[in-house]
Amino acid sequence: MSAILKSKLKVALIQLAGSAPDKNANLTRAATFVAKAMKEQPDTKLVVLPECFNSPYAVDKFREYAEVITPEAPSVKALSEIARQWKIILVGGSIPELEPTSDKLYNTSIIFNEKGELIGTHRKAHLFDVDIPNGITFKESTTLSAGNKNTLIDEPSIGKFGVGICYDLRFPELAMVNARKGAFAMIYPSAFNTVTGPMHWHLLARSRSIDNEIYTLLCSPARNLNSSYHAYGHSLVVNPKGEVIAEAGEGEEIIYAELDPEFIKEVRQAIPVTFQRRFDIYGDVSKFEV
Repeated sequence: MSAILKSKLKVALIQLAGSAPDKNANLTRAATFVAKAMKEQPDTKLVVLPECFNSPYAVDKFREYAEVITPEAPSVKALSEIARQWKIILVGGSIPELEPTSDKLYNTSIIFNEKGELIGTHRKAHLFDVDIPNGITFKESTTLSAGNKNTLIDEPSIGKFGVGICYDLRFPELAMVNARKGAFAMIYPSAFNTVTGPMHWHLLARSRSIDNEIYTLLCSPARNLNSSYHAYGHSLVVNPKGEVIAEAGEGEEIIYAELDPEFIKEVRQAIPVTFQRRFDIYGDVSKFEV
């Protein structure tokens, strides 16, 4: 397993208070924050937005805000222009997607290159259906369908990275598969809440990095106590050693980090789990992907 990161990479995670009822306002706010990030750190090459940043995060709202993913769809067009204008790789958080032939809805991340071209999509594979006593009850499957594929982006200018969405973080297999196929990072636009966030947000991010000796990036919406869903915030970047190297608070904020291919090599040389695995005892999940 070799992580393919071409060179040092500056990343920015945009923790914005989107998810408001006005989709156009959400898209404009995202554009404003990306512009701010690029002016503060003009050498940034990879930018990440939060889960469901362009619509309310509510099961009864997904269909109302859903878009068919075409070049003229409002969110696709807006994010494409942002990526093209600033010449960045843009992981466009996630948006509600309508698949017109089946009429199914998905929670989908759309990823663009520096030319504004759509280079990948990830439909949330694991739906957030939970019932925590005295905590939170939420059931995405009421309106959403689950994606059916792993997502590994191979972008020549920077290398390979995997994409998951929020609850996908709890299932280590996606990160395992992507790391073993050369991903230098897993990127998860996410919206953990004020119940699950304090429990597992940092622990899961650090675990995915330690398991695979890669970088892990979680990008959350800012917390808005006036909305129906209270995001945890705390967008963060974890290095291959399991250390948090950048972290936001609860409000609107941009955090920056530099990902270093040499550090990945150093960690893997020091603790060489990448070639000590015993596939004669247990299977290699990256070999069994459908």
